[in-house]
Amino acid sequence: MSRDPMQETIDWVTIRRLHSRYADVINRRAWPELAQLFLPDAVVRVEMPRQDPIDAVGPEALGAFIEGAVKRFDFFQFVVLEARIEWPEGTPDDEALGRIYMVELRHDAKVGQETKAFGLYQDRYQRTEDGWRFAARRFQPTVWTGRDLSSLPLPSLDF
Repeated sequence: MSRDPMQETIDWVTIRRLHSRYADVINRRAWPELAQLFLPDAVVRVEMPRQDPIDAVGPEALGAFIEGAVKRFDFFQFVVLEARIEWPEGTPDDEALGRIYMVELRHDAKVGQETKAFGLYQDRYQRTEDGWRFAARRFQPTVWTGRDLSSLPLPSLDF
């Protein structure tokens, strides 16, 4: 059974607003506001090269993780480059899957270096009575400026 095109459009716009709200929260370093964007038990997995994945469970743990990761930057801007949202056959209407391509623009005052980090988020979204929320995220870096990742495999694009 196919989804209603009007409802799919409404849901797509609403989820893209969720992406924008996430970027705004991260850019303002407003960690407590992550609770408005994630389910309480959402798992965010960060897969970094040559180290074990890091799992943050819930918005508070995610905020603490991101805060620790960006505190060295006197400038930090999270930018969503492109996104894909879909409802594969058999997916309930209150769930969706997505991919976000992003870049972080950063400046480390201590070492005086500007860097960029590109990556891919693979998301699972859940509609709640308060709107769409992140139910799960998986982050995989693709390229950093100032760091050679050429030997890394390309991220898989499965959900």
